[in-house]
Formats: sequence, C-alpha cells, structure tokens
Amino acid sequence: MMLSGWGRYPVLDCRLHACPVPDAAEDAIAGATSLIARGNGRAYGDAALNPTHTLSMLGSDRFAGFDPETGVLTCEAGVMLSEILRVFVPRGWFPPVVPGTKLVTVGGMIAADVHGKNHHRDGSFGAHVTQLELATPDGVVTCSPDTNAELFAATIGGMGLTGVILRASFRLVPVETAYMMSETRAAGDLATAMALLAESDAWPYTVAWIDCLASAPARGRSLIHRGRHATHAELPRGRREAPRPVHDGKGVRVPFDMPGAALNGLTVRSFNAAYYARGRAASGGGPELVHYDPFFFPLDGILAWNRLYGRWGFVQYQCVLPDTASAAGLAALLDRIAAAGQGSFLAVLKRLGPGSGFLSFPIAGYTLALDFPVRAGTFALLDDLDTIVAQHGGRVYLAKDARTVPRRFAAGYPELDRFRRVRAQAGAAGRFESLLSRRLEV
Repeated sequence: MMLSGWGRYPVLDCRLHACPVPDAAEDAIAGATSLIARGNGRAYGDAALNPTHTLSMLGSDRFAGFDPETGVLTCEAGVMLSEILRVFVPRGWFPPVVPGTKLVTVGGMIAADVHGKNHHRDGSFGAHVTQLELATPDGVVTCSPDTNAELFAATIGGMGLTGVILRASFRLVPVETAYMMSETRAAGDLATAMALLAESDAWPYTVAWIDCLASAPARGRSLIHRGRHATHAELPRGRREAPRPVHDGKGVRVPFDMPGAALNGLTVRSFNAAYYARGRAASGGGPELVHYDPFFFPLDGILAWNRLYGRWGFVQYQCVLPDTASAAGLAALLDRIAAAGQGSFLAVLKRLGPGSGFLSFPIAGYTLALDFPVRAGTFALLDDLDTIVAQHGGRVYLAKDARTVPRRFAAGYPELDRFRRVRAQAGAAGRFESLLSRRLEV
C-alpha cells in the first residue's frame, strides 16, 4: 500500500505487515532481509517507510503492569499515548513527557526520543524509560541504563534502526487534576522572546509561538505560553468532585486537500499579524485554568490537519542551535525565511536541554520548528536553512526530516560513528532500514 509520514511527503509503495503480538516481531525479522517498525505514522518524513517490509506495531497495544508505588508503567510498543492518558489521568498519573500530539505510540516516542514543553527541566522521553525489550536478529534483548547500556542509548532516539521495540517500562508522574494553570506573555522581538523563555524556569512547561515572517524591529515577535499542573485546591468548586476528566476524542475534520494557493506569503502574514495582536491583547493576566488536552495537544482538535497544505504534502523543518549560537542563528534563519516569503503559521520556539541517546535530537539551546508546503522553491530554501544551522553548530530533527543530506546529518550528530558501531554489534546494520536511513547513509 502507499504509505507516508504525517507530512504526506514522500509517498512510498510499501509492503505493510501486522505485528498483532510482540512475539510476532521475531518471526518477521527472521523472514525479512530488511524491515522497519512503524507506529501510528506520526513521524513527519520517511523514518517509518521500508518498501519491502514495514512492520505495523499498532496491534501490540496491551498494558503489562503498573506499580502505583513507583509510578512505573510497562506496556507494549503499540500502546497509544492517548490511551495512557485515558486510563491513567483519572487515576492521578500523567506521562513524564508528551510531544505535540497524543496520537503516537510508545515505541515511536522512544525511537524518536520525543521532547515536550518541559524538556529544559525534565529532559526527553528516553530519560524516563527504565527498561525496554528489543527484538534483534539474535533474539530479544533487555536493555536499560545499566544493562546493555550502549544498545539502550543507541535505541533511544535511534529511529528504529537497532531493532524492533517490543515493550517498555517508564515512570509516570503524579497529578492532582487533569487541568493546567497557564499564562501567556507577549514578546515584541526575538531577544525578548528568548529572555522570557530563559526566565521561565519556575514553570515546568514553556513554549513560544513565533511569527516567522515579521521583519525588524519586530523580527521574532512571539507569544510565550507557560504552564504547570493545577492542584485540587485551585479548581472551582464545581469541578472538584470530578477533577480528572480526560479528552473526549472529538474534533473538526479537514474534509479535503486545501488548494495550494490558499497558503501563501500574504495569507500567512495576515494570519500571523492577527494571531499575535489577539494574543498580545490577552496576555499579561494571571494564570488561567485549562484542560491538559488543548494545552498540550491543540492540533489534535483538527483531525487530518495535514490536508491544510494541499495534495502534495508538506515538510516540517525543526532544528536546534546551541545556547551560545542561538541568538545569531535564529536571527539568520528568520531573516532567510522572511526573505523567501514562505513562512509558516505553525511556528514554535522552545528551550531544550541535553538529549538521552546517541542520535537524540536535543542539545542545550533553542529549537525552531516550522511547516512548509511542498512546492517550487521549498527545498532550495531548506538547503539554505541547513547551511545556516550547520554554520551555527546545530542539527535537524530526524523525526521531522524528509530531505536533508548525509554530510549535513553527520556533521550535526557527533556520536554517529558510535551509533553505527553499536548497531553493527547488535546485527542490526543492513537488517533494520528505512527510507531515511538509506537516504542519510546511516
């Protein structure tokens, strides 16, 4: 069947095989010369595409155990984050790290070592994984920070290239309610936005929406959103009897592919200006009570939102720059994007800390993420952004990438050779492959 990532680019004819139980992965590995595991297909590019054998893990979706004393949950790799929230939020537990969508699997979160709004304080998802079971050509291997530690570090953020993740154990965190205390602050330029993010360490969760098309002196103007889990005492009396409701799964569906001409420099500039003005007018007040779902997963309320970019799809460009080079690097990136007039209305700026694995994306610094529809000029622009990122010592996120080249990838990931060595020792080289790994010559 024809498969793609969430960006709908590239599209590849793949043989899709189901893995209804974890043990079936061993048979799949034995019978395939090359394969890659696939979760819910929410990596944006080509990380979960293999033309000869793409192994769907969605059927391996069972909980295996939970320790209420430690908060450690053990589950199969195909369990969805949305299901963890549905089951455990009413019991007073929340995942330690969540990405921008709840429609991802545990295996996918580990393979991409996802980060969230709390990365500057709590690290990425892999930092909270206590153990995992990995199917390799030589059998199932148990990995942890203390057992088969190098293989564990290669698997966290390893994009499925060390084996098939079967089960994982990780710590949930206790919460009193399903609500967040959230506030918004407006920043009139990039320097102010970065300063506000740096000054927000008292808030567990921080993120900024950034206007990527605003020019000087308003270049980088942003809305900084900060939040923390609300306590039971902070709830209005009418909500205290049922303090932990979960998401309802409802949303508005995009019914068709939008015309390509609908998303252009003029419409994006107009949207960004109006969105910033509205956010600025509402900012500055005290914290407000909001449910976790719109706070963490606002786009999940728009079903099939990837169709907004038209039938040819889009690419998300996410990079991270080290602290010392972030100010200059971000300014150069924003100037190039504004000059091209191909900005995104979904642009995010966050602070990150160090990553967890050899190929984990985060480094201590700032990350910028933007969406670009696939059209004439897009890839030339992204090549220019790659050059700027490389000049400032940064790198791109493999879970979002669909087009960077091997030399740029290798320059950004200094532990690549170590990853290759561990992967080869596990017998995974040449056996676990994706369009991404072949493109980047991993």
